[in-house]
Amino acid sequence: MSDRERSGPESADVTLAVIAGGKGERLGGVAKGLLEVGGRTVLERVLELGRLCGDVLLVTNEPGPYARFHLRTVEDVVKGRGAPGGVYAALVGARTEWVLAVACDMPFVSEAAVRVLLEARGPEVDAVCFTVGGRVEPLLALYRRAFSDEWGEALKKEEPSLRALLSRCRTKLLPEEALRAVDAELRAVVSVNTPEDLERHGASLPNTAPNLPSPPGRGTG
Repeated sequence: MSDRERSGPESADVTLAVIAGGKGERLGGVAKGLLEVGGRTVLERVLELGRLCGDVLLVTNEPGPYARFHLRTVEDVVKGRGAPGGVYAALVGARTEWVLAVACDMPFVSEAAVRVLLEARGPEVDAVCFTVGGRVEPLLALYRRAFSDEWGEALKKEEPSLRALLSRCRTKLLPEEALRAVDAELRAVVSVNTPEDLERHGASLPNTAPNLPSPPGRGTG
């Protein structure tokens, strides 16, 4: 047994929550976690981050396509709230103090990028996010589970964005340079949402997915 196995994960107080609530409509309705990059599904690639964490959780309202992964799964608590609802479901379902939320369509998130987030935690912080290109990246971020009550109350009254919810808590925003220091091309925040993204990032649909039209400028032969 290795020292790592004896001592447990680096961050036992963190749950990896894979947010898989999107319907992948621009990709023909495919479960985006099943997109393949480098011969593996995006979900498999994201789940590798679980080695750093004490628990793993999948957030989806349609668990069927992911059944073969045998993950603990939770559904939205407040329906129809998109990504904010998905993060809230993760906070409610988590058994640890912190939740690492990662979207299921982000194939290139690295352990190095996650460690930057983990190292930025502190008693005065409720959330840790990167800012890239002047925009907050709320689906590669850390959230304190204790914030779930206030988050839930906001979702029940209105439809706030993730960014609006982050403004209600003690959020530490890490500059783009903090991510570039471990990920020069910012691949960690790449998401695959469209047929053009498939081509751009070397991704492919699962074999069971419907055929999509070729992206503009690409032949069908």
